[in-house]
Amino acid sequence: MVDVQHWLAALPPGLICLPVGVVIGVESMGIPLPGEIVLVSAALLAATGAVGPEWVAAAAATGAILGDSIGYAVGRRGGRPLLERLGRRFPKHLGPAHLARAELSFARHGVWAVFFGRFVALLRILAGPLAGALRVPYRRFLVANAAGGLVWAFGTTYLLFYVGQAAEHWLKDISWAGLVLAVLAGVVSTAWLRRRAKRLHVPEPSDQPTPVPAADR
Repeated sequence: MVDVQHWLAALPPGLICLPVGVVIGVESMGIPLPGEIVLVSAALLAATGAVGPEWVAAAAATGAILGDSIGYAVGRRGGRPLLERLGRRFPKHLGPAHLARAELSFARHGVWAVFFGRFVALLRILAGPLAGALRVPYRRFLVANAAGGLVWAFGTTYLLFYVGQAAEHWLKDISWAGLVLAVLAGVVSTAWLRRRAKRLHVPEPSDQPTPVPAADR
């Protein structure tokens, strides 16, 4: 992440947000890229004053929403065969086991898998193409996609922005109150999102209990 932050810092201030939107957008189409790392790095740069946090958040949200929508259209046109081809191309990220887990999450949670999937690495990549392949109604997908993209982008950006500012202020003026409040806000919001996101987790096949044959019961 340090390398990514240095790379972004080397760009002119007006161009820092461009790779944020592009990387997150391509990741949301179904191509494994470090979208969250780029967002975190840009948000920390915003805390130093290199760029406005509102621009970072807006770029991330735009990339997430547009990327997911393009991924949805591609998935709807290509169907499951397209997802299987992606799995063969990126077996470590989108292999058969990953696809099965993502499909089961959609089956269990419906459109909520799109919203909370923005906070889960696997579903963040597969949500758009998988929703299209599974023929999720686009209106419902768009609402969940936009809501998840906005909450994820603005929440992550401003959380790190304020934590970064509080940390800098603490290092200069030993303002414990600001640092403690920022950290507590981050812990509470992150814990809540992780708790909700974990409900989308599907155990690996090896974690499933082995059925006992009828003769052995």
